Amino acid sequence: MKNVIITGSSSGFGLKAVKDFADKGNKVFATMRNPNGKNAKVKEELEAYSSHIKVVDMDVTNDMSVTNAMNTIFSEAENIDILINNAGIMYIGITEAYSVEQAKFQMETNYFGALRTIQAVLPSMRKAGKGLIINTSSLVGRMSPPFFGTYTATKHALEGYSQALRYEVSPFGVDVVMVEPGPFGTGLLASGQAPAHSEVLDTYGELAGVPTVMGENFAQMLQSEDAPDPQWVADAYLKLAETPFGKRPTRTVVGITWGVDEINELTQPIQDRVLKEMQLENVLGGVSA
Repeated sequence: MKNVIITGSSSGFGLKAVKDFADKGNKVFATMRNPNGKNAKVKEELEAYSSHIKVVDMDVTNDMSVTNAMNTIFSEAENIDILINNAGIMYIGITEAYSVEQAKFQMETNYFGALRTIQAVLPSMRKAGKGLIINTSSLVGRMSPPFFGTYTATKHALEGYSQALRYEVSPFGVDVVMVEPGPFGTGLLASGQAPAHSEVLDTYGELAGVPTVMGENFAQMLQSEDAPDPQWVADAYLKLAETPFGKRPTRTVVGITWGVDEINELTQPIQDRVLKEMQLENVLGGVSA
């Protein structure tokens, strides 16, 4: 039995993954905000589903909340074998019209939130000489489509941090990998906010309405019979968990690819060559399998 932490467990990929990892006999700490309030029904559902699941209150944007949650988890588990940073939010709209505050909030969740949980578990993983950190990125962590600007920035940040960290902790027996989902019908689109700077939108004319129409078309597509199944992402988490250390790819694209699989195939060998260029290939590890 492995000890697994999954953030953002109240819906989408996280909710599915919690159940799947518990089905495999793992002890799963399902973290989410407001499990005794807004998400009380989800907590009840998960803890009734399996005795292997424990729901923990954690807001990844808040230092004290993460500290308290991790203290609770470590009171029951000496070591964490797997951390899945799945929590995330996404805003789609005219990039210029999003405020700095809105950009910061996305960064707090998607980037700094992952850093908080990683830094909480890494010391114990390194001490144990084993561990796996799965960071949920996105296709737009590797490319930048229009209208995703503030969200894309958070995923590019997460990708850059994860890649460097992978090299540095590999000598300790710890793997850091990224899962890059395409569009899925998980409710992420519906959780966004409209741009705060309406005065900017007014100067964009008809173009200002394009993101809304695009979002509606995405939502319709993701509800169709041919839509990608969110289960595929949970399956990717499981496959990575079951793959031996040193054999896991740095990046795993899931669903619609938008060419990101080609980008990874082309650029990953160039990226990994940096260890040789810096004469660190005998000191660090983590070159992609």
